[in-house]
Amino acid sequence: MEKEIYKFIDKEKLSVVSENIEKAHGLPNECYLNGPYSKIERKKIFEEKWVTIGVASSVPNTGDVKPYDLLGIPLIIVRDKQKKIRVFHNVCSHRGYKLVSETCALKNVLRCPYHSWSYDLEGNLIATPHLGGINKHEHQDFDKSKSGLKEVRSSVWLDLIMVNISGNELPFEKYIEPLENRWSDFWTKQDQEMICHAQDYGYFKLEAKCNWKFAIENYCESYHLPFVHPGLNAYSKIDDHYHIQGLPNRFAGQGTLVYNPRFENNEKFPTFPGWKKGKEEHAEYVALFPNVMLGIHKDHYYAYWLEPVAHNFTKEHMEIYYVGEEAALDDSYKSLRKQNFEQWHSIQTEDLNIIEGMQEGRNSPVYNGGNFSPVLDNPTHHFNKWVATSLTDNDFSKN
Repeated sequence: MEKEIYKFIDKEKLSVVSENIEKAHGLPNECYLNGPYSKIERKKIFEEKWVTIGVASSVPNTGDVKPYDLLGIPLIIVRDKQKKIRVFHNVCSHRGYKLVSETCALKNVLRCPYHSWSYDLEGNLIATPHLGGINKHEHQDFDKSKSGLKEVRSSVWLDLIMVNISGNELPFEKYIEPLENRWSDFWTKQDQEMICHAQDYGYFKLEAKCNWKFAIENYCESYHLPFVHPGLNAYSKIDDHYHIQGLPNRFAGQGTLVYNPRFENNEKFPTFPGWKKGKEEHAEYVALFPNVMLGIHKDHYYAYWLEPVAHNFTKEHMEIYYVGEEAALDDSYKSLRKQNFEQWHSIQTEDLNIIEGMQEGRNSPVYNGGNFSPVLDNPTHHFNKWVATSLTDNDFSKN
């Protein structure tokens, strides 16, 4: 039986993506433009894979609730009474009304505005007013225990809230293991537990008039550094970088051998105590597919996660973390946090102009997905292969 994707994209256009880099083309235009493709991508990637939908520190207290729209799928993030993060489908089990429309702080109950059916913070249906008639709130033929909110498989890792809508992917601990193993050469579990989200100069949002995939493609490679980021390239040159291509194919990116933050008066942030000796000037920038870009350094960590809205519109969320509460929250480090914030904001804004131009270029009917540099585009090709094989269910060792 013909795969659904081949009804909308020629088979050859997708198969050539997974050729050796010397012969491969990038993903075809249909993967970036409006049309039936978008529905297939949502199902094959954003429902089947582990996807980032926010950060746990944005819902810090019991009863904090935050809605999130995943390409039309309404979700709610909840901090329950045990302080655990839970994710539910944002729909009442009665008549399908959307329960929550904006971030809020609740005491104990999620109440539907339509008929006042109510759920506790664990998703259990606990109140059904007049279910059996006026002032009769129960009915012998109705079992509330079977009509709770539908919970989404979720996990929290480095403050990122990850969801797997279908429930079919590997357990997250297994899924993330290859990247965890790689980064064990840099920091320890104890270091990871120290990360603290800055409350000032710890977050910014950019809106990109382009497909989400362009942000990942651009992030994966350092080829563009001299041309797009001349300031950064002045002290972190293209030949100071190396490629990262994770296997199984779930992440790709680049690393630098010359990370050396330059702040006023030569001030410094505290560093992770377990950061490996000999790697003080190493930093890595990895895209964890499909939609989060990570940066680890001896003195801070960031997560730059993507919120796809439409085929040509993406919200980019930058979350910045430091080593412990003092570096993240204390006024004594405020000037440093501001400088670091401004640096990353500037770099990401420079990239924004590039990826929006790529979206415009994809309207050309003669563009075939483009060629790759056999030397400098390997991580981007890695990501393109991941998308193509995810769409066609082929085994790329495996997604």
